[in-house]
Amino acid sequence: MDATLSPKLSPPQGPQGGSVATLAALVRSQYPLMLLALASVAAAYWSIVHGMVLDWMNDENSSHGFIVPVVSAYLIWQRRERLMAQPAKPSAMGLAIVAMGAAMLLLGWLATEYFTMRFSLLVVLTGCVVYWAGWGVLGVLAGPMAYLTLMIPVPAVLYDALAFPLKLFVTKVSVVVLKALGILVVREGNIMAFPNITLEVVNACSGLRSLTSLLAVGLAYVMLFVRPFKEKLAIVALIFPIALAANMVRVIGTGILAQHFGEAAAEGFFHEFAGLVIFLTSIAMLMASHRILSRWFR
Repeated sequence: MDATLSPKLSPPQGPQGGSVATLAALVRSQYPLMLLALASVAAAYWSIVHGMVLDWMNDENSSHGFIVPVVSAYLIWQRRERLMAQPAKPSAMGLAIVAMGAAMLLLGWLATEYFTMRFSLLVVLTGCVVYWAGWGVLGVLAGPMAYLTLMIPVPAVLYDALAFPLKLFVTKVSVVVLKALGILVVREGNIMAFPNITLEVVNACSGLRSLTSLLAVGLAYVMLFVRPFKEKLAIVALIFPIALAANMVRVIGTGILAQHFGEAAAEGFFHEFAGLVIFLTSIAMLMASHRILSRWFR
């Protein structure tokens, strides 16, 4: 404990004073205050979380956000025995982290910047864990808490900045492949012109949506089912190329079908259904990669 701090700012004590032996003992002795602290955080962030859930519901680029808290909660549940047995060493540094999160919330609110406000919630929760239970407990919770970052919608400015070069790349490669297949097509920027139809590769077809969704699913798969660290790194590294390749297959397939069957093949139900099939194929490719890597690293 930092002797320079005032008594009001000292970290919580165990039943007999001093640091408690385990997190389980700390929870039993401090749970009323913990619940009060959590209720205060919930009250402060209610409108911010509500707005984020509305984004999950109304923005297809953020719809994967629904699975993130569920997966994070399950990962914490998996670690419950290790967590409860973890020595709890409350640290006053947690208050500094909470203060930093509160400052981020204030600055985000003044600038009407939603990402900063939403991310500040994770900073405040991190500070609470350090203050009540210490760095060791935070180490056990690090993976599930870091995973929560994926529930925050990507800022529109960053999304557009990433989507623009990505859709140009997808269009360029797709046109090269279509020409190699003997299909007459001309590219101008992100426009593909066929003899009977012109298609535009818009932001939604850039692959960024597939990447963010596959990242959420892929990281959950890695944390749940992959054990050796080098396999985890290898599979995470494969998420981007798999998402990109799958999206290009979708664009190329759409181009081929649109040329033969017209505009209906490039929009509406068929287009959305193709996107779902491609996404499920991406997950299957990720799982197949895991099986291959498991044999490779054995």
